Amino acid sequence: MGIQNKTMLITYSDSLGKDLKDLKENLEKYFKDAVGGVHILPFFPSTGDRGFAPIDYDEVDPKFGDWEDIKALGERYYLMFDFMINHISRKSKYYKDYQEKHEDSEYKDLFLNWDKFWPENRPSQADIDLIYKRKDRAPKQEIKFKDGSVENLWNTFGEEQIDLDVRTEVTMDFIKKNIDNLSKKGCDIIRLDAFAYAIKKLDTNDFFVEPKIWGLLDKIREMAVKNNVEILPEIHEHYKIQFKIASHDYFIYDFALPMLTLYSLYSGKVDRLKNWLEKSPMKQFTTLDTHDGIGVVDVKDIMTDDEIAFTTDQLYKVGANVNRKYSTAEYNNLDIYQINTTYYSALGDDDKKYFIARLIQAFAPGIPQVYYVGFLAGKNDLKLLEETKEGRNINRHYYSNEEIAREVERPIVKALLMLFKFRNRSEAFDLEGSISVENEGENIIIITRKNKDGSAVAKARIDLKNLAYKVTEDDKEIEFLNI
Repeated sequence: MGIQNKTMLITYSDSLGKDLKDLKENLEKYFKDAVGGVHILPFFPSTGDRGFAPIDYDEVDPKFGDWEDIKALGERYYLMFDFMINHISRKSKYYKDYQEKHEDSEYKDLFLNWDKFWPENRPSQADIDLIYKRKDRAPKQEIKFKDGSVENLWNTFGEEQIDLDVRTEVTMDFIKKNIDNLSKKGCDIIRLDAFAYAIKKLDTNDFFVEPKIWGLLDKIREMAVKNNVEILPEIHEHYKIQFKIASHDYFIYDFALPMLTLYSLYSGKVDRLKNWLEKSPMKQFTTLDTHDGIGVVDVKDIMTDDEIAFTTDQLYKVGANVNRKYSTAEYNNLDIYQINTTYYSALGDDDKKYFIARLIQAFAPGIPQVYYVGFLAGKNDLKLLEETKEGRNINRHYYSNEEIAREVERPIVKALLMLFKFRNRSEAFDLEGSISVENEGENIIIITRKNKDGSAVAKARIDLKNLAYKVTEDDKEIEFLNI
């Protein structure tokens, strides 16, 4: 099918109903014209991190369905799949084979050996301190072989997620095999999860290591292009890294928009948002929410440190059931630079503020991605959070079919569906077109989108102080529900 300039839903296979069949049925019944693409979060057999510790990519986890269910979705929507470029499950056949056969395993070079990586008498504490880590210790894990020997492997993320060694031929063959397979299974864009961690190099921080990272990215793109598939590197860090990737003509994420939009709605001021929208590329996917928390590090130098602190403090002050402890080690938070909450609750479960946030996203450069909880204006799920003691589960509610039928009747959800149907239909939101952003004083922003030849024009005038808006298309006012 190929990527279309239409709103992409982000969802787990079992979050909008119990499985992929329910997902397709609910999309057709309630979201049909509001959604053009679906990012199906990892649906492979996995041993942790809700799918992000894959055992392999050859099959669909039977509890979700099978490849025929994926194919059925792909006949109606363009699809994004995840490929975990940095790691694989320690319960995979590859790891088990290595554990059993040690040096005789054909997969021994698939994994990045911590002990062999370092020269003699290293790593020092300074070496470990230099690493861009996701936890407060050296990113390694012990492996005990059947022959009784013990070594250490790189282990950046959770204990189930063992790092791959992308320098080796075995790993590159593994990557190629899976890129080819996912492409044949109906994928239009492959999201390279944790991409910036994939290259490790001595005397660096082992995060987005240049120039080697470009060599890896270009090799993967060559594999994907042969299959008519795009790739999307997933990176949470300084916006200049995203812009570097964009300069190489890749799709990127706009992970700065969530905090910027919160700041704009908390403060009523449009200056930071205006500056950002004017410099953002068109070839990107925009987000307000994802399966992870709201990224803070992504707005460094877009907002001042004081503005970031103000936004964070306001989030905990005005957000509904947002608590600092939900983003700490007590709740297994893997990233100290993310805040765990639904976007709706971050805005105090306020329908008017929330609709304006989504209106900003709809008019921003790029293709909107809307997380399933966000599409249903979901509140923080404190029950699931406490049951699991997993901070990110506050934003990972499981919706039953009956619940979805109720939620889509809420005025705010109806308004969101109308908004994204308009966004998908209007020719003004052309990725080859233009955007212009003006302000009236410090509280009103006017965003104008035009297609390439200027024949279609959409405009949003948004008053962030009084929470008022007006949307026009070719000078005709577009009516949404009065939220």
